[in-house]
Amino acid sequence: MRRRMTALSAAIASLLVIGNIVAAESPRRAVDADAGTALVGPRARLETSAAAPRTVAAHYSPLAVEAYLSEEQLAWIRPGVKVVIVGITNVAPGQKPVVEILITDDLDQPLDREGKLTPGPVSPSFILARWDADKREYFAYTTRTRSGVTNPSADQGGTWTTVELGRYKYTFGTKLPADFDVTRTLTLGVYGRRTTADILGKDYYIPNVFKDFRPDGGTASAVWNAMVASATCNNCHDPIAFHGGTRREVKLCALCHTPQAAPFESGEVIDLKVFIHKIHRGENLPSVLAGKPYDAGGDFSTVAYPQDIRNCDTCHQPTASEGSIWMTRPSSKACGSCHDNVNFATGEGHAAGAQADATCTTCHVPQGDREFDASVKGAHTVPYLSTQLAGLKAEIVAVDQVGPGKKPVVTFKLTNGDGSAVDPKPLGSNLNLLLGGPTSDYAQQPFRENASGATFNGTVSVYTFTNAIPANATGTWVVSIEARRTIVLDQGGPHQQNFTEGAKNPIKYIAVTGNVTARRTIVDQAKCEKCHDRLALHGGQRLVVAECVVCHNPNGDDSARRPASAGDPESINFKRMIHRIHTGEELTQDFTVYGFGGSVNNFNEVRYPGEREDCLQCHTNAASYALPVGGTDTATSPQYLDTVTKRDYLKTQGPGTAACIGCHDNRDASAHAYLNTAPFGEACATCHGTGKDWDVAKEHAR
Repeated sequence: MRRRMTALSAAIASLLVIGNIVAAESPRRAVDADAGTALVGPRARLETSAAAPRTVAAHYSPLAVEAYLSEEQLAWIRPGVKVVIVGITNVAPGQKPVVEILITDDLDQPLDREGKLTPGPVSPSFILARWDADKREYFAYTTRTRSGVTNPSADQGGTWTTVELGRYKYTFGTKLPADFDVTRTLTLGVYGRRTTADILGKDYYIPNVFKDFRPDGGTASAVWNAMVASATCNNCHDPIAFHGGTRREVKLCALCHTPQAAPFESGEVIDLKVFIHKIHRGENLPSVLAGKPYDAGGDFSTVAYPQDIRNCDTCHQPTASEGSIWMTRPSSKACGSCHDNVNFATGEGHAAGAQADATCTTCHVPQGDREFDASVKGAHTVPYLSTQLAGLKAEIVAVDQVGPGKKPVVTFKLTNGDGSAVDPKPLGSNLNLLLGGPTSDYAQQPFRENASGATFNGTVSVYTFTNAIPANATGTWVVSIEARRTIVLDQGGPHQQNFTEGAKNPIKYIAVTGNVTARRTIVDQAKCEKCHDRLALHGGQRLVVAECVVCHNPNGDDSARRPASAGDPESINFKRMIHRIHTGEELTQDFTVYGFGGSVNNFNEVRYPGEREDCLQCHTNAASYALPVGGTDTATSPQYLDTVTKRDYLKTQGPGTAACIGCHDNRDASAHAYLNTAPFGEACATCHGTGKDWDVAKEHAR
């Protein structure tokens, strides 16, 4: 009773103190001039206070809306939702199972399921399925029938009983069949949401929880564990959240996405082992390349998986107990999902002819004795991970003769992975040195010179630039190396593949005047590679983000490659280009960049799998994208350049604007930026700076 009174008292106090509910239909952020409060983000309904430090709010990341709520608001809302399965009974032939659960908030305090004593009703759902260890598939007992079609689903028509606040029993509407086998392993999956969008601008989703058990009390020794969702899918998806956001674990997906489910109208099945592989291969499916869209409840023909599809252990990580299942259990369904031009029943497209699943392992053993062989692991050898590569490395040992008007002398070393020296001469046009600056903001295209003629003494090479550092140059400049070579990979018999092996670009900062000031680090390359695995652009010779920005600078564009008939050149400034690429299909404007060899690269179909509000998916830390750009002391901060954007509404964009308009590319956002830009600079930080009402971190909070 005391807990109930505390919750009610907090709610009443909150209503009296802040007048918490604002007009839900208002699309703008509301500001209370007297209290100094403002809505959190465009979706929010609850005003927030930026007053004194908040002890409970500190429990939350600055990326979360809750971090900006007052203590009174937090005490009333009691953020979050969690479910604990206490137990499940009555799991027997002809019976309706009964599951008992606890529902709590983030601080493990009980929540009212109906949302009367605590804000926001909670709606848990339950799936009960039998695990077939031989077929590695689930069969769901809980189903739903729509338009005469029955599919696996959550239980329908069950009843609730309140044991006490936060503790509930649910009696299934589903009656187990008369021949139900109590010795088989079952999985109970729980998902759902706590509805708080009307007061907070967001709902809370139950972290999917499971119970693997045998009704007879025996040990559930064989269970589904093909991958670790939180460590795999969420590297890109941030997080996986399907069917309204409630399905957040692959294991939950596996409970319904089974052969038991009816196919889509297109004939495509939703069996997980087929469905997921086909989605991720997307635009590169043989059937899609042949002209047939992949329609599986939506068109996934434009999905571009951001790394080599043969990286099976990107998803099937070895840390899962069944992480190697992709190697040990080949099947016509799993293999035929990516290789959908193969008909294993007729033998069409299969070198060994017609084959049944039981015979797959005759040829396709888990791992053979060489790369690219018929073993499952061998057939999925990723070229850039091949042991046949010698391991090209580049290192800048020293840069001498540095200063305005001088021609730098670069001493560098090329080696193989075993440490043996590489003569630069055979690399020919595939060895180049870059010289660019200043690091405060690269102002021009760098000098790029071929260095294959460098003097080589058997260990190191020495090259003198023919271009001099400009006489008026100041600050810190950079030297980098682009080195690559073609390696012929032996794939067995007459089969060979040419692969471009590139060296990681070394970065050497040199002081033209003053002390060395390294280029700011905004993007964490390790974060990029969580999704991309390997960044290898422009023919496999640009592999480091710190080098990308030397060319992709505020004045850079595609004018050297774009034909006159294609109109004004497109900016390739890194901060704008990367935001535009990752916004992709959400862009309102065309974003097409002309590249080498006349390539036409349109990015409007990119389907970013995460939430773009989460800037830390790429950025090093929150300070790296805070406004104002370069800090608050404009007298000592670097003066970053404006970006020339001839194809955009706003033709010249300040350093903050260029990044923000990269995602927010509509006309209204550009007009807003235009109205807050003067000839001497932009005023973004006035409202969107750190600690301001519309702080970038607060606006992006989730």
